[in-house]
Amino acid sequence: MSEGSSGKLDPQLVEFLQCLADCGTPELQTLSPPDARAAYLKGVQMFSGQAPKIARTVNKRFDAGGRSVVTRLYYPECIPTSSLPLVVYFHGGGWSFGSIETHDNVCRTLCAGATCIVASIDYHLAPEHKFPTAVEDAVAASLWAHENASALGADRTRIVLAGDSAGANLAAVASLALRDKGYPDLLGQLLIYPATDMAMSHASHKFFGDGYRLTRPLMVWSSTNYLREGQDIMDPRASPLRAKDHSGLPPTIIVTAGFDPLRDEGAAYAARLRNAGVDIQYRCFDNLIHGFISLTGVVNAAARALAEITVMLKKALEAK
Repeated sequence: MSEGSSGKLDPQLVEFLQCLADCGTPELQTLSPPDARAAYLKGVQMFSGQAPKIARTVNKRFDAGGRSVVTRLYYPECIPTSSLPLVVYFHGGGWSFGSIETHDNVCRTLCAGATCIVASIDYHLAPEHKFPTAVEDAVAASLWAHENASALGADRTRIVLAGDSAGANLAAVASLALRDKGYPDLLGQLLIYPATDMAMSHASHKFFGDGYRLTRPLMVWSSTNYLREGQDIMDPRASPLRAKDHSGLPPTIIVTAGFDPLRDEGAAYAARLRNAGVDIQYRCFDNLIHGFISLTGVVNAAARALAEITVMLKKALEAK
């Protein structure tokens, strides 16, 4: 058992992390952004395993304030008797790497397991596109999904915003923005190990900032790429935990990992929403690390966790 953790790290993860260390795998923050993106994609392709079968994918583009944004739509193998629910998914990667390709397996899993359409958003990355560009892309994607739901074969009353890590940050921020814009209620949000406070001051950052793949140097590199000089760190569009009001948000599923620097800020966001009267489901996978949804091909516990998350999402989509 590690200090700050209530469980033991999964044995397959212990072996996996040791293998990475023995192989001398370069830390992403030591690479240029393009090289970091290529290395991250290569790792995901090696470790994520085989994706479930779905009916089809379709790539589309939409406008976000003059920027063209790509989205990949995933359709499940079913014969719907009515419009399907829609999950708008924002990939992780520290706002600096990750893409619709790196999270293809995850989106296929959610699509097949929860019987929903998934729209994976290829938002613009830092440092080429600083904050708040990714936020603006995420809000535009959410509004586009709502306004075009019928044309996509989706039910606009059953839209969930979802994401992991930096993508969960964007989903949370977009949910707040849609609430403030007075749009019809979202059905929910799914936040997988979300980044909610750019100050990175919670205790789990101290306990797990070294040795568990998401390191303190990588987080500092990512935030430096993403944020501008000044007060961006305090801006609730970067740190949704710092929003003044969390009431009126949709039912929310928040997932964390026991050996993740972001664990405590995810738990803090769950508590903040619960105290604001939001319906919250909180689940911490005590034996896993940050990024486990992309390790399902090498860590059995990670595959089981993603399966459980998919079941939680399916129940949420069927609640209405």
